[in-house]
Amino acid sequence: MNIPNSLTILRILLVPVYIGFMTYGAYGFALLALLVAGLTDAIDGPIARKLNQRTRLGTFLDPLADKLLLTSGFISLSMLHLVPSWLVILVVSRDVILLLGTVVAHVTNTPIDVTPTFWGKGTTALQLSYVLLVVLLTWRGLGLSVLTPLLVTMVGFTFASGLHYLYRGYMNTSAAPPLN
Repeated sequence: MNIPNSLTILRILLVPVYIGFMTYGAYGFALLALLVAGLTDAIDGPIARKLNQRTRLGTFLDPLADKLLLTSGFISLSMLHLVPSWLVILVVSRDVILLLGTVVAHVTNTPIDVTPTFWGKGTTALQLSYVLLVVLLTWRGLGLSVLTPLLVTMVGFTFASGLHYLYRGYMNTSAAPPLN
């Protein structure tokens, strides 16, 4: 266990903390949990590179932690009627489709490139920003309509990244040698 993996595990452990605070309407504390989780996401990769502490576990855990955090973020906001259900369906469906593609590639021994892309990183940043801002504005008792431009941009990135990852996966499978 190294520092970057510990930070990633902390991010995973903050998911139920965030959900608990949201459930009880403690939006300020929920925001704090999200900010700490976002900070761990921002620094775990650079620390891993700087200290030469990249691990296979970290390669697996980091995106899992991001997905858990964002999925719980969107689901909790939807359950509290702060974001539309269609948005949760879009975000979760994209992640489920990508996860299923990864599982299929693993089961069929098809090599895939799981390195994040510009579209994937942008989507994660926009989704986290949106969740953070919804919680912040809700905590402060402000309207959410000001977030419409961010919502539109985030939806565009979510679609684009999903299609890009699917295209990349398709190109990997079509280039892979046939199974015997």
